[in-house]
Amino acid sequence: MNVPFVDLKAQYQTIKPEMDAAIEEIISNTAFIGGKAVRTFEEEFAAYLGVPHCVGVANGTEAIEIALRALGVGPGDEVIVPANTFIATSEAVTSAGATVVLADSDPDYYTLDPEDFRRKITPRTKAVIPVHLYGQPADMDAITAIAREHDLLVIEDTSQAQGARYKGRRVGSIGDAGTFSFYPGKNLGAYGDAGAIVFRDAAAAQFARTYAGHGSIVKYHHIMEGRNSRLDGLQAAVLTVKLRHLDAWSDARRRNAALYTELLADIDGVTAPKIADYAEPVFHLYVIRLADRENVQNRLAERGISTAIHYPISIPSLEAYRHLGHAASDFPVANGQMGEILSLPMYPELTPEMIRYTVAELREAVAASNLVGQ
Repeated sequence: MNVPFVDLKAQYQTIKPEMDAAIEEIISNTAFIGGKAVRTFEEEFAAYLGVPHCVGVANGTEAIEIALRALGVGPGDEVIVPANTFIATSEAVTSAGATVVLADSDPDYYTLDPEDFRRKITPRTKAVIPVHLYGQPADMDAITAIAREHDLLVIEDTSQAQGARYKGRRVGSIGDAGTFSFYPGKNLGAYGDAGAIVFRDAAAAQFARTYAGHGSIVKYHHIMEGRNSRLDGLQAAVLTVKLRHLDAWSDARRRNAALYTELLADIDGVTAPKIADYAEPVFHLYVIRLADRENVQNRLAERGISTAIHYPISIPSLEAYRHLGHAASDFPVANGQMGEILSLPMYPELTPEMIRYTVAELREAVAASNLVGQ
């Protein structure tokens, strides 16, 4: 049996009539930039999250940078981000002119450790970016309480957690801004690059929209130097169709995760994901921990099972951040997890048979690895 890591074609087949009609309408009307499709998605996504303002942009990385700029973060400011995340989170901080400061991960949920966040605050700290990594909500009450105590902004990186809830609230709607990537492989994915920012503050949303449109709301009337970061009509139409299925897809991901966790429970040496009491995750990724990862991963590949590693190198260990001068011991949790984490196949269309086959082969791979190690 072949088990792909993700299967976007399978998803497309489930919504083909709706999707084809939506794309055909955009092409027929040549509504490629801006227009009704973009406004519709922004309005529906804002309503889904329960926030007043949504600004579509070109991708999730620029969503973070523009959100920072809209909230007044720039040169001279420090922004705290998790050591375990994709580089987009940290590079957006640098692109906005601010300085990246890294904090360690929670040992159970992989998200930002609130207490290490507290320890990293200095007089220059202006904001924190909790990342809802792997579809697991960060501990927003703890993070927000610390941020408010120090008068800091909270910008949620929700690129992997569209639809997840923290104590009943949609993540991305809790902080001063929420940023989203709609990269095709995300839970809510476009058919190309796309992103969005949500705000409660109207002035911040207006700045973001203006900045993302070359510093202009009215064509050729530029009130600032901005950039070209537009959500195009085709991607907006794709996202609007998919948004209407997102909750059902999230339910399917949770069912798949529950089956994985049940089947993995008696495999010694394998740690399944934990779910916090405050969280309703959406399992963008199903990440386990185990020793001898390379041999296990290779054996699974031989059996037709695709896996991945998110992420093999922590942010402070990347060559791009060597100038910060960190040692591995500065981030014991994040760096301790890097050699053990393995992402198993996870998507709504994954069948119970595929999951059972994956776990059966994982069981054999781990047993073989343990025998070799004896």
